[in-house]
Amino acid sequence: MPAVAVCNTPDTDKPTNVLLLLHGLGDSHESFATLGKQMNLPETVCIAIRGPKALLDLEGAHWGDDIIFDSSNGGLDADAGLRESTELNKLLIDDVLVAKCGYAYREVLIFGYGQAGMVGLSTALALHQSSNDSTPRELGGIISIGGPLPSEAPAALVAKCKTPVLVCGGSSASGVTSTAEEKLKRNFEHIEIKRYRRSGDGMPSNRDEMMPIMQFLARRLRSTKGVPQASVELS
Repeated sequence: MPAVAVCNTPDTDKPTNVLLLLHGLGDSHESFATLGKQMNLPETVCIAIRGPKALLDLEGAHWGDDIIFDSSNGGLDADAGLRESTELNKLLIDDVLVAKCGYAYREVLIFGYGQAGMVGLSTALALHQSSNDSTPRELGGIISIGGPLPSEAPAALVAKCKTPVLVCGGSSASGVTSTAEEKLKRNFEHIEIKRYRRSGDGMPSNRDEMMPIMQFLARRLRSTKGVPQASVELS
């Protein structure tokens, strides 16, 4: 299991939700642990996970099965095979959060940046494809900043994944191309695409760019405060 940093909820109650924070290519989990504290989400524990692979001799980490250089720009290709990282996150959710900690799949969400957003989307599909009638494995939601589905993901699913998805990206120079959008829509039943008023797929840098994310979380995070013990969610 890679290194993790847990950001406890602001109150003393048992967290109702789990938000997995996955950093971008070349970064580390510490910066996303800080993000989790800054978001200060109610009834939610944030777990920042470090990518499982070291990035050459640098301090950062990545999520790819391999390191592939993009011949068009000389940089690293984010779409470098994500099966190992997808399986790692699936095991964390299946075996730890659900089986050991007692969370429902609906109470687990993933926030990923760039390559890690691709991992989050891939994890949702992997869980969906391992579902059965008695155990639907649909998560509370996926937020991907600048990350489309990886090339190894299915071109389309007949029974689409019901995990709600929010993908944010630049108005131009974005990894979330029109082709990538169509592939997302062929795999997910509930998909929102939000574009910045600027180019590039950087992390949100102002209130306007952060607002769709906070609105999505407000809709998807469960709350038990003031809810009778025997009540049932109608959604």
